[in-house]
Amino acid sequence: MLVTKLCFFFATDRIFVYPISTGRNLLQAKDACPVSFEFQNYTMITSQCKPPQYPAKQCCDAFLQFACPFVESLNNQSNDCISVMHRYIDQYGHYPTGLFASVCKGTQQGLPCPALAPSQSADRDDTSSSQINRKLSLVYSFATTFMGVLILVLLF
Repeated sequence: MLVTKLCFFFATDRIFVYPISTGRNLLQAKDACPVSFEFQNYTMITSQCKPPQYPAKQCCDAFLQFACPFVESLNNQSNDCISVMHRYIDQYGHYPTGLFASVCKGTQQGLPCPALAPSQSADRDDTSSSQINRKLSLVYSFATTFMGVLILVLLF
């Protein structure tokens, strides 16, 4: 069964233009992005959105394919996900500033993101490096705490 529900990037300009730091932005601390964009695969963008023409359809389709699974984190204005994502897209693709804002046109609600089927969403979450890192952090925390308690018990 196909999923017909659409999600949107709500802050269109925020997603497509790399944010430039100003004095005012420095006063507004952002939370760290929960998505590990440094470990994502950018070939879906870099293989389809190529210079010098940067074909709009291919670039936008590739961008949406990459970014839509992270729509909740990208729309959360309290974190730095958008700037982190753009930094890595720029690092791997060497795209001109504002490329995706100029070639990808959405509606008042933003760009449409087709909702992932439940199995696709679960697969993406299970393999997400941020989820894996979070699980490893918990295991590491418990192991460290256990070892600390064990050492204290053995010493006293």
